[in-house]
Amino acid sequence: MVTTRTVLAGLAATALLLSGCTAEGDDEVAVAERWDFHTRPELDPPKVDIDSTTMPSDDEELETFIAPKGQTDADDTSWVGGLILDSAGDPLWIRGNSGQMWDLRVQEYQDEPVLTWWEGLAETPHTAGEVVVLDDSYQEIARVGMGGQLPTDTSDLHETTITDDDTMLLLSYIKTQTDLSSVGGATDGWVWEGVVQEVDIETGKPLFEWRSLGDVPVDQSEAPLKDGEGTEEEPFDYIHLNSVSDDDGGKSLLVSARNTHAVYQLDRESADLNWVLGGKATDFEMSEGATFAWQHDAQRQDDGTLTLFDNHAAPRLGDTRGLRLDVDEKSRRAEVVTEYPAPDDRSSGSQGNLQELDNGNVVVGWGSQPYVSEFTKDGQLLSDLTFTGGSNYRAYRFDWHGRPTAPPTATKSEPEAGVTRIHMSWNGATDVAAWRILSGDDEENLNETAVVDRQGFETAADVEPEGSRIIVEALDDDGETLGSTRVRPGNG
Repeated sequence: MVTTRTVLAGLAATALLLSGCTAEGDDEVAVAERWDFHTRPELDPPKVDIDSTTMPSDDEELETFIAPKGQTDADDTSWVGGLILDSAGDPLWIRGNSGQMWDLRVQEYQDEPVLTWWEGLAETPHTAGEVVVLDDSYQEIARVGMGGQLPTDTSDLHETTITDDDTMLLLSYIKTQTDLSSVGGATDGWVWEGVVQEVDIETGKPLFEWRSLGDVPVDQSEAPLKDGEGTEEEPFDYIHLNSVSDDDGGKSLLVSARNTHAVYQLDRESADLNWVLGGKATDFEMSEGATFAWQHDAQRQDDGTLTLFDNHAAPRLGDTRGLRLDVDEKSRRAEVVTEYPAPDDRSSGSQGNLQELDNGNVVVGWGSQPYVSEFTKDGQLLSDLTFTGGSNYRAYRFDWHGRPTAPPTATKSEPEAGVTRIHMSWNGATDVAAWRILSGDDEENLNETAVVDRQGFETAADVEPEGSRIIVEALDDDGETLGSTRVRPGNG
């Protein structure tokens, strides 16, 4: 039986949703209850709810990664930022008041785990930004953008994947003049042409580039040419690339294009187009239920299946779902293996992803709808998390161990006579299991006053100090000290 519990957690949610990624038909934005931390009052993310069955035991060490933002340009109530949540839904890391973040996740660079996201001006397809790379102490070690003839800061928000070769797969859009008469436009019209690059992270050198018009003409678009579009001032967004990933053991790339309802396989060496799945120019027979529309996040999985997030919305053409396909390249036929349906009648007009975990479970981020679900591989719903308001580009679960260079934060107050209350937190420290409170007349003469288990992002304890000097220490599971700080006066 599915039970509902309110999780003491914070979630980040809001930013302006871009012109090309704005959801159509979404409900009025709901306002979530916010956190109010004594130690970090500037961090006020909304709380989350989780509907869940019993989670699999081998998922308990995984953290959830989201970067919510507003559903529409008019949404000025949702909170902008990024969040890492533990398996109970409690926040471990909150990055707020710092602008839009897209595709927050853990990757590997130079054989070390890193935290990455895209940031910049999110007005897709005319985006201007770069991918930020942090180490496990949250120190920036790289910024990655487009290479070659394209300005570095013209990378698009849709893709940030680091490959096993320490390169990054990126997307961009460039204004290109072309004949639009086949779609009712001018012969000297303009489009946003999609560009795929693979860039060496260390040098910034592009190792691969593909531009869409050479293989995908404008009449394959499923998006109508609207009044005023097709000019140099407002090019036609005919293809809208939104993901690129490794395929065929690294010999090929899979590219998803929202506005053609298609996935393209490109030869990684020659940049030739191998085949098209879906859309008007499909090379495959699409079996019953296999057709997708306005999709995101095409990925080849280890079992050979192809997964994607099938929006099927904006305009709505069917139910939004996660989708696993068997794509037989010999018989040129695509069949449904598994569907991952929404627990309710939610329709995601933009964004979204599907991540397969090591144990086979599937995480679905619902894009313009503020939900994250986990399913078994065969489609059984395990949990459904909501952050109430806003949207989120992609959602993930990873094993992450972060230890900030900045120290913990601790405050003290006297809620009543004779009671000293200590609040303790350490934003981004994932391995804190308990807090030790030391007190005395000076730092050379401190005694252990209390040890308390971590109680979420912020832990509170009432103590009787043995002097005016109070120090707190963050402890790991073995009781070893990870960091410490002096307690400062708080606001009650």
